Amino acid sequence: MTEQPNAPARGAAVPSAAQSGTFRIGGDLEVNRLGFGAMRITGEGVWGDPADPEGALDTLRRLPELGVNFIDTADSYGPAVSEELIREALHPYDTVVIATKGGLTRTGPNKWPPCGRPEYLIQQAHLSRRRLGVDRIDLWQLHRIDHKVPRDEQFAAVRELMDSGVILHAGLSEVSVEDIQAAQQVFPVSTVQNLYNLVNRKSEAVLDYCEAENIGFIPWYPLAAGSLSRPGSVLDEIAARLNATPSQVALAWVLRRSPVMLPIPGTGKVRHLEENVAAAALTLSDEDFRALDALGRVEWENGQQARD
Repeated sequence: MTEQPNAPARGAAVPSAAQSGTFRIGGDLEVNRLGFGAMRITGEGVWGDPADPEGALDTLRRLPELGVNFIDTADSYGPAVSEELIREALHPYDTVVIATKGGLTRTGPNKWPPCGRPEYLIQQAHLSRRRLGVDRIDLWQLHRIDHKVPRDEQFAAVRELMDSGVILHAGLSEVSVEDIQAAQQVFPVSTVQNLYNLVNRKSEAVLDYCEAENIGFIPWYPLAAGSLSRPGSVLDEIAARLNATPSQVALAWVLRRSPVMLPIPGTGKVRHLEENVAAAALTLSDEDFRALDALGRVEWENGQQARD
């Protein structure tokens, strides 16, 4: 396999997430664009303690060394476990921005009932602040809009959290353009966190809106590549040419897709973390980017037709 100048040689030092570029959340909170999602440092089903607590702590402690200074978590990861581990590993957060979320409850492994009652959202933000050990949460995001509660009441709770100094910036998760526009009438929307990757394009319009409004777009599940990652595929061929893995190339594609993109691949293992961060050093040619974009759109459209 030919070594390429924009991919790390075997045995070389792992690149820094700083190579992904930077973005200012809310216009003033600068982070490296390649971040870390802290959902997978908990137990199976995102429930309870991790099977390897020391491995999870080692992974978190490695983040600043790799230039990862944006960590996304939630009160429901564990629940509480992820926030507590982050504090144990990294507090005080001298160079790291911790974002968290509220609005989902937990009744067991892989169970996530929403709860958007204003008093609950406010309570959970206060609890997150306490667990994380901060005077103010840099970025707090509404994990889901609860359709059993008037949307504007949930947005008003976010506004109250900002006005009372509990949170600095606020964001939304799994929302439409219309949801964002409605929320913007109540508080400044600094980030949007939706499912998005090479082969899941449901949020294309949301991403385009975020780019136009300079809203940080945080794609969750950013490494997925569907059938494009099969041996012999175009993605596989590009990965071989760049001395990278298909997942690294898929992540590099996500980073290039938009300057407001803030992917947060997560893992509980240092080795996987280093592999993910290495994607920040990959440079896709215009031809490779367009080829992957076209193939990803086709896979998404074909999947939509099959579901219809």
